[in-house]
Amino acid sequence: MAAPELELTARALVAPGKGILAADESDGTIKKRFDSIGAESTEDNRRAYRDLLFTTQGAEEFISGVILFDETIRQSSADGTPFPELLSSRGVIPGIKVDKGAKPLANAPGETITEGLDGLRERLEEYRGLGARFAKWRATYSIGPELPSEYCVWTNAHALARYAALCQEAGIVPIVEPEVLMDGEHTIDEAAKVTGRVLQGLYTELRDQRVDFAGTLLKPNMVLSGYDAGDRAGVDEVAERTLEVFYRHVPAAVPGIVFLSGGQTDEDATAHLNAMNARGPHPWQLSFSYGRALQAPALKAWGGRRENVEAAQRAYYHRAKMNGAARTGSYAPEMEQAAA
Repeated sequence: MAAPELELTARALVAPGKGILAADESDGTIKKRFDSIGAESTEDNRRAYRDLLFTTQGAEEFISGVILFDETIRQSSADGTPFPELLSSRGVIPGIKVDKGAKPLANAPGETITEGLDGLRERLEEYRGLGARFAKWRATYSIGPELPSEYCVWTNAHALARYAALCQEAGIVPIVEPEVLMDGEHTIDEAAKVTGRVLQGLYTELRDQRVDFAGTLLKPNMVLSGYDAGDRAGVDEVAERTLEVFYRHVPAAVPGIVFLSGGQTDEDATAHLNAMNARGPHPWQLSFSYGRALQAPALKAWGGRRENVEAAQRAYYHRAKMNGAARTGSYAPEMEQAAA
């Protein structure tokens, strides 16, 4: 059994109408995002950008938690309030990315294993002291001829479960993130098959390593056609195929599934989540843990300039609100124009 506080935190993160902001971009990823708007990726610029997101008035109506990066959890708002404290004061739960990134998997060309287990127990203790109440670990799997291999599926499942067990020991809710990448020309049928294999491996390992599902959340990909596929599946098919796979593989004891956006457009990520919730109720809360799909319009509006902070906050608030609506299946594309 998970400690009651773990289950309470997990359920709070998937509270009705709310989801998670992923603001845990690595140094390399945030630099790419800043390059796209012509802003320099300095520590102060990164702090100022995260600050504008975290201080957006009203965002807490739709945002239950924020995943932070190691640098960010140690930074403070412009008024000197540490970010975890600022978020907590607004009823938003601070979280932390703890993996060290996907590295090439030995003897498996084109495949990766996520590193970061060494010293994780001590790092989790420190992060809990800094205010983190949940964590995230991402594993990635590519679809291609002979990919992913069973070797890749099981080694990543084993690492995800070791991470999850250490989190629960530390009083931190683990978000397990097995991401089947959508790069390529594969069909939605292939995506469904691979996503199912990955989830089967993951839940076998979590069970074997004594992880209590009630004190965890799952952060998976949606089942989508490859980005380069000629004939891509529409919103209804994506919703139906994704639900089919998750009903088959995800235990009902898991409080919530917080989907990643995985490179979808902002509006597609919202529409797909909405279509799944419109087919509810489901055994688990179906929510979101979006990075780029929540932040892209805000980043563009900000452009690295102080005078654009309010415009950027309006853009972020709007995306958070649209995804909040998708949590109940009440989102409609017309709502995008209404707020424009």
